[in-house]
Amino acid sequence: MPQRRVVTGRSHEPRARFAEELRLLRAGKGGSLRDVADRLGWDASTLGKMESGRSLGSPELVEALDQHYGTSGMLLALWELAVGDPTQFKEQYRRYMVLETEAHSLWHFGVSILPGLLQTDGYARELLALGGAKGDELDQQVEARTGRRTLLEEEDAPLFRAVVAEAVLRTPLRDKGAWREQLEHLLEVSQWPHVTIHVLPQNAGLHGLVGTSVMFLKLLGGRVVAYTENTVRGELVEEIPAVQQLDDAYDAMRDLALNPAESRKFILRMLEESPCEPST
Repeated sequence: MPQRRVVTGRSHEPRARFAEELRLLRAGKGGSLRDVADRLGWDASTLGKMESGRSLGSPELVEALDQHYGTSGMLLALWELAVGDPTQFKEQYRRYMVLETEAHSLWHFGVSILPGLLQTDGYARELLALGGAKGDELDQQVEARTGRRTLLEEEDAPLFRAVVAEAVLRTPLRDKGAWREQLEHLLEVSQWPHVTIHVLPQNAGLHGLVGTSVMFLKLLGGRVVAYTENTVRGELVEEIPAVQQLDDAYDAMRDLALNPAESRKFILRMLEESPCEPST
């Protein structure tokens, strides 16, 4: 029986192959881990763990690396093989991430938590830990979640509007200091010229999005798409009638919310009521 010929010297094990490709791509493009981290707005230690095979990173980070290296989806495909479950990064979410970078305006409503773009590290950490993540995995997920905040901090940041239910602001973190930091961040961000935050009071009653978290992406040319989520799945909605129905429900709900000035006063009141204890 003829000996099997080795076509390349690269690993056939998906996780090792993914790490190897990351190292080769960076070497080919030139630059250090710090250079890539500064370029993408992520932590260099996370990139180092990915190149050594100790971490696979998040889908958001792999998406950013795929664009940085111009690999046209190759890194994403290798990542899916490495995690062993392609459903962890569905085509719909991949498409949503691309569309988000092209949107000139984002409108959000969350059922029970703050939108990811407004979450501090402390808030994201406690929330993600509830899903069972810990150690390096938790660190990586927190970096992935909070790294997306840079979208609102860039010079050409999109307009962002968020409707925050009163119940969200009355559900504190266990770490009282981290909760104060989150409220302080909300108060600060609410004063940015491109960010608008509304608080939806509990006495507003039922509304059309009572069981649905949604992000609307307003794209160039007037096209609008929506990404809806519940506890078990997310869905990219592009059909015009369905998007319009969600948009109408959002507008009706926003009419029940406090205006931006009143909302800032409400957040400030929550901050004043929060215990002054340092985060641990």
